[in-house]
Amino acid sequence: MNIADQIYSATDSATQDRAQAIHDQLRDAIVDRRLAPGTKLSEGEVGTLFDVSRTVARAALQMLSFEGLVRTERNRGAFVANPSPEEARQVFASRRLIEPGIAIAACGRVTAADIAAFRAQLDEEGRFIAERGPNARRAEIKASGDFHLLLASVAGNAILQRFMEELVARSSLVIALYGRSGVSACGHSEHTEIVGALENGDSALASRLMLHHIDHIEADLDLRVRAGPALREALNF
Repeated sequence: MNIADQIYSATDSATQDRAQAIHDQLRDAIVDRRLAPGTKLSEGEVGTLFDVSRTVARAALQMLSFEGLVRTERNRGAFVANPSPEEARQVFASRRLIEPGIAIAACGRVTAADIAAFRAQLDEEGRFIAERGPNARRAEIKASGDFHLLLASVAGNAILQRFMEELVARSSLVIALYGRSGVSACGHSEHTEIVGALENGDSALASRLMLHHIDHIEADLDLRVRAGPALREALNF
């Protein structure tokens, strides 16, 4: 590799690293529900906020689009994804197929240190549940998602872990749109039961508890399709 190639590679790598850092910050804001579904994400504004070129901003948005967290529309730009009820159902159908198996795999690999990490995660969830307000609610949902990501990490399958990162992020969007207020999106007590099954080495129970748990999360969503009000009604005429 000549000097010119080295300089180009270094510049390209730096650009990719910057785009990845922007992606990570935007992704966190979407998952934490600080960016609501449907929010416009213009390349110009993203570039200005992060002091980067539109090319770097575009690369970050393309990463999010690939993960299903951002949708792009021709001649309109990029928006935080706004999943339909059917897409929401598909997210949880996917979780039903994957997560019981993750629970079984984790049960065969879990260590005492892992159990301690789960207990610490449960303590954090409990603190947020005891608090009030939208910020605490967002933190609770994120902590609940982190529990599932921790479980995927313990299972030891890197590919499934990447799938879970996308599914948990998409689930957060779905919960932001369709979750019923006042009801925990991801039952803290059910997490506790799953950890108990892991600690006891009962993989069959851990799998059953996970499947029930996912059913409970989806049951907390209001996925009914409603017709919007007529123009006269919307304008109170």
